[in-house]
Amino acid sequence: MRVVSNSGPLIALAKIGKLKVLKELFGEIIIPRAVWYEVVEKGKGKPGSMEVENAKWIKVVDVKDKIGVEILKKEVEIGEAEAIILAKEINADLLILDEKIPRIIAKSLGLNVAGTLAILFIAKKIDILINMPRTKGVYFSDKVLKEVKRMYQV
Repeated sequence: MRVVSNSGPLIALAKIGKLKVLKELFGEIIIPRAVWYEVVEKGKGKPGSMEVENAKWIKVVDVKDKIGVEILKKEVEIGEAEAIILAKEINADLLILDEKIPRIIAKSLGLNVAGTLAILFIAKKIDILINMPRTKGVYFSDKVLKEVKRMYQV
C-alpha cells in the first residue's frame, strides 16, 4: 500500500507517542522533501523531528511536477502542496493530512484522504479486533489479519 503523509499528522502522532502506528498499519510512509524539511530540519528540537529523522520506514521522495506544486502553493502551504502532488504522481492509496482546504483539494483530485484522528481510530479498531481475542485464547492466522487490514484499507 502506498501512503503519503503531510507533516501535521507526523507531528501530532509523535507528540502523543504514536508515530509507530503508521508503521504498524502501513509498513512504509512516503513523504515529500518539503515535509522532511518542515519536520526534521526546520522543526529541529520540536516534536516529531528526531522520530521522523530516525524512522527508517519513512521514505523521502522528490516531487517531479514542480509546476503543480507552484499552482497549489497559492492555496496551501508547500508541504501540503508537495504531499498532494506526490500522492497523485505515485498513485497513492492514501494521503494523510489534517487541514480542511488541502483535504478538499486532494479529494477533488480523486485522492483517498484520512486525518490523524481517522488513523488512530483505525489502529484502535484493528487492535481491538486482532489483539483482544488473543488475550482470551483465540488466535487469528496471518492470512486473516491481512484480510482485516485490507477490509479497513490499511
